[in-house]
Amino acid sequence: MSDRPRVLVTRVIPDEGLDRVREACDVDLWEDELPPPRDELLRRVSGIDGLLSLLTDRVDDELLDAAGPQLKVVSNFAVGFDNLDVPALTRRGIPAGNTPGVLTETTADLAFALLMAAARRIPEGVDYVRDGHWRTWGPMLLMGVDIHGATLGIVGFGRIGREMARRGGGFGMRILYHDVHPASPEDEAELGATRVELDELLAESDFISLHVNLTDETRHLIDADALRAMRSTAVLVNTSRGPVVDPDALERALRDGEIFAAGLDVTEPEPLPADHPLVALPNCIVVPHIASATGVTRGKMAAMAAANLLAGLRGDRLPTPVNPEVYG
Repeated sequence: MSDRPRVLVTRVIPDEGLDRVREACDVDLWEDELPPPRDELLRRVSGIDGLLSLLTDRVDDELLDAAGPQLKVVSNFAVGFDNLDVPALTRRGIPAGNTPGVLTETTADLAFALLMAAARRIPEGVDYVRDGHWRTWGPMLLMGVDIHGATLGIVGFGRIGREMARRGGGFGMRILYHDVHPASPEDEAELGATRVELDELLAESDFISLHVNLTDETRHLIDADALRAMRSTAVLVNTSRGPVVDPDALERALRDGEIFAAGLDVTEPEPLPADHPLVALPNCIVVPHIASATGVTRGKMAAMAAANLLAGLRGDRLPTPVNPEVYG
């Protein structure tokens, strides 16, 4: 019997991480495209020493009981860790890691791409040509809204929000932000950003980009009242977490012309069914949670997830723990 640690990896990840884990561990790899069903996940965690999980895998007391007391570490292949019951892990002295930092600029790139595509109606234009409707140039055809010189409101001014501000600055945009933790005067000056209350941001912004964590306070932060407070020409972009936006309220606002358009990388529910009303709306762009989906970035995420996993198996401090309090 092998004396190498046993680990479960709940989805195929890039070789930059998977190869390192396979070199050091006996790996049970879930190879299907869809995540393991809950009963299968609970069965496979039994007796493992380490778990490399994804956002789709709920790690809670039930799973930790099923794994057993020998479980040393949980490494999440994501920046977010909504799927982890961090207090439960901490109570048991199990460190958990995530993959922050490496996807900051890549996510900001995607957020700005959604902003531009929604503003200039790019998907509608592509469909217009593919469906054979393009017969001539028209002065009223597919008119969008200007990006240059517009006001960009950023909700959540952490790393990704600040990179969004840099991109907006390149287009000569006025930058407003709302965050419970103000940026330093030096950072505000560098980014040309002004902190305002959320009500003012909603009313003043031509584009609103969401970059907050999902908490009780931010769940449905963008609800019917918030959408009514926006300009009728506003574009909403969400690359944070789906439940930050009330999907029913957004569907009504887009359908009734309360706002101009939306670009969503994350949704509630996720995945969003193909027959969901938001998918059918021409002024709503929905992509399947691909903000970090470049080869370089996903490779870095895999390497970080492997580093956290292997450190935990050795008994070393995780490079990027989400519950550093386990180390006292």
